Amino acid sequence: MLKVLFLFIDGVGLRAPAADNPVHAGNCPALCKLIESYAVPIDACLGVKGLPQSATGQTVMFTGVNASQQMGRHCEGFPGPTLKRIIENNNLFMELTRKGVRCRFADAYMISTIDELINRRFKSVTTVMALTEPKTIATQEDLLANQAVSHDITRAHLRSKGHDVPLIKPQQAAEHLIQVARANDFTLFEFFLTDLAGHSRSYETACNTLSMLDEFIDVVAALCQATNMLLIITSDHGNIEDMSTRSHTFNQVPLLAVGPKADQILTNTTSLLQITPRILRIF
Repeated sequence: MLKVLFLFIDGVGLRAPAADNPVHAGNCPALCKLIESYAVPIDACLGVKGLPQSATGQTVMFTGVNASQQMGRHCEGFPGPTLKRIIENNNLFMELTRKGVRCRFADAYMISTIDELINRRFKSVTTVMALTEPKTIATQEDLLANQAVSHDITRAHLRSKGHDVPLIKPQQAAEHLIQVARANDFTLFEFFLTDLAGHSRSYETACNTLSMLDEFIDVVAALCQATNMLLIITSDHGNIEDMSTRSHTFNQVPLLAVGPKADQILTNTTSLLQITPRILRIF
């Protein structure tokens, strides 16, 4: 069966070169080259007024339902009851699992049991989705066995929170992610530090975040090519590409696909709304 690795990189839009745009070849040459060669621009505004936001944008991305339109607005942060119902009713993991596709959410939760995750008050869109198919969830045990990846790639954030885990280099994390992807049919990895860096309005923080991410993506892309795996990369809204503001942007976001059936992901795709249907179609 086809192997697919989906990198969801939060808060990265497309914008012309500018002094306050850190998304350039000096900071992230691998990502910029991939975008230039294999990406199309897609809409994140979804016909709804206001700046696009994470809760609705990600719900759209992972369900194929225009959640922003249903809500009548863009919703930030964690999904509320209405968005949770949309996600729990149907989502990418659920649909793929019904097709017999082995799915994995590669971001490790620092938990010992699923109940710890269920009982969390605030849950991201990806967490709500993963909980509908608990077999997709990776724990701290998986991380220590190098069968999952920390949300910050190097595990530095986990160590700062007191977790006893060894630091690793971005290249090692990339190798671990490919191991996970080779053991499954569809693997999702979420990286949200780009969005946090965008909100920080610190150009230095943005550059450091993009540079570290780029080391990771460079190896991921090479290993996907070597193993004939389809690599998909996209974002939920713009942010880090404009460090003149702490807010999100109206910019289009890149949808990148390289490898087997990449054309079926990219052809005639114009918005976040089409990502889940395109992925389902290739399986």
